Amino acid sequence: MQGKDRIICALDVDNAYRAIQLVGLLKDHVGVFKVGLELVTATGIQIFEKLRDAGAERFFYDAKLHDIPNTIAGAMRGVARLGVWCVTAHATGGSAMLRAAVEMAQSESEASGLPRPKVLAVTVLTSISAETLRNELRVAPEMTAYVPHLARLAHEVGCDGVIASPQEIEAVRAAVPSPDFLIVTPGVRPAGAAPGDQARVMTPGEAIRRGASYLVIGRPIVAAPDPAAAAQRIAEEIAAVS
Repeated sequence: MQGKDRIICALDVDNAYRAIQLVGLLKDHVGVFKVGLELVTATGIQIFEKLRDAGAERFFYDAKLHDIPNTIAGAMRGVARLGVWCVTAHATGGSAMLRAAVEMAQSESEASGLPRPKVLAVTVLTSISAETLRNELRVAPEMTAYVPHLARLAHEVGCDGVIASPQEIEAVRAAVPSPDFLIVTPGVRPAGAAPGDQARVMTPGEAIRRGASYLVIGRPIVAAPDPAAAAQRIAEEIAAVS
């Protein structure tokens, strides 16, 4: 893959006009566009078709599904019909929930004739620090043990990969050595960029060097004075270490 192909640009905006504008600016500079709760809630699920018309080809639907298995299966039936490249579900929903998501993604894609969306399990949000995990959520294992545990769970039930902070990439790779298991990494900030609400961050080059498959990058690109130039700089940094 080229450096740009590893960039998942987060369209974390609240209106269709800005999202469509960003796709027009960035479609030749990033490989995937992330559509999440903010944009879908503001514009409706039809935003995928609008962005496709604007030139977007691959979508990362950051739905962060988390519910009982039956509800997740019903939601995944609808997701599979959208033609998205991948979708997220929380690993903390447990093995039965994740398995329901994986099985429905497969069966509905076969029924509809569309490519199966990859199911990626969210391990621990990058906004959560080790202290929050321990003191507020009362999770006893350290982050570097808990995240790989969730990754193994996801792999065992058939998920295609996980969402994990760059600081846990190597631990996840050790826990799930399969080269086909994707590690998609948010919390990526170019050198000198503000971390914002992310607690566990790393530069793009270092994240790729440690074994990330794809990088989710939002504000450093979409809030830049020249988003295309910002994406190009990140792609060049990725290419230099790939």
